[in-house]
Amino acid sequence: MRTAGLTMNDVWAHRVLRERGVETYRLEGVTAELGVMVESLELRHRSKEENYRPYLHMTGELRSVTPAKALPFGISQVTYSPGQGEKVDAFYEFDDQQLAVLVGKGYFESGFAVPEQVTGIEWELPATADMLVLAPSGAQTEGDAPVVFTQVHGIGGLEIDLESSGYDLTDYFADHYRNGVPRTEAVVDARGLKARSDAINSLFTEDELGLDTDVEQIVGAPVPEAAPVVGGMSAHLQQIEAEIATEREQHQAERASTAGTTENLYRERVAAPLHRVEAPKEAPVAPPVQVREAHRVGNRDLDLELEEQEQETRRRQVETVPSLDERKRQVTQRAADLDLGEDGEQSLGS
Repeated sequence: MRTAGLTMNDVWAHRVLRERGVETYRLEGVTAELGVMVESLELRHRSKEENYRPYLHMTGELRSVTPAKALPFGISQVTYSPGQGEKVDAFYEFDDQQLAVLVGKGYFESGFAVPEQVTGIEWELPATADMLVLAPSGAQTEGDAPVVFTQVHGIGGLEIDLESSGYDLTDYFADHYRNGVPRTEAVVDARGLKARSDAINSLFTEDELGLDTDVEQIVGAPVPEAAPVVGGMSAHLQQIEAEIATEREQHQAERASTAGTTENLYRERVAAPLHRVEAPKEAPVAPPVQVREAHRVGNRDLDLELEEQEQETRRRQVETVPSLDERKRQVTQRAADLDLGEDGEQSLGS
């Protein structure tokens, strides 16, 4: 017998448990099989402590619960309508043999991905559940059926594997080596592996570079003469630099001769007056050795003559300065002359 189910967190389940005199059957830890509509499947990896071990994360919706043994009143399965079941999260673990199969199918290739055909279908997953069965009414009228409330253990983190679920998911992964990989992708993968192993990712192959893979031939080969190549390259660079300098000078000359440009204004209003003010002076011609010596002697005589004149001037100034007695005498004489003048005026007036 199949019947529609309700979740244990439904409000009616609490009311049934509180009611007295109602016939109920409560079952705990019932081994059951879940019908899950798988919506997504994602390949993930564990932490560093677990060596990044891969696993699959599955999400879906609960559609049915099938107990291993029939429930009271002959109930063999509890079903849920789409959108009414609980969300299911399951984690599929690979064993060592399955991991070896994945590696053989190209697990380390860039195009390795989870198959799409395993989603959108209903899976049967093992689980345990608690169930509460509410018996039909005592009148046993036609159409009465028991009501079942269920609660799946760990529905948000079911742990499954090949042994518990019976699904070998490695069979659904595509074999990249058998189906073939595009040439460009194969080249990229080969270079990536070489870069990881040798820490060298050359942009050109050895054939393109013209290198000999034989180590003995490389060591014993004579050193090529690179001097002509270097000299030719240097001469070519110098020629290019000279051409660039010539073009730059021509461009600057054209700019300077074009009215209204910055170079023209600078040349007419700044550079020209500066050249006129700071005209270069002719460098004096060095006189012969005899002339320089005579000039040096003449300068020395002139200096001595000037020094003697200064000493004579200072001596004359010292001699012309009157002494203290002479100054007193002059003052007394001046006072007497002033008195005589006043007496003369009075006598003339009288």
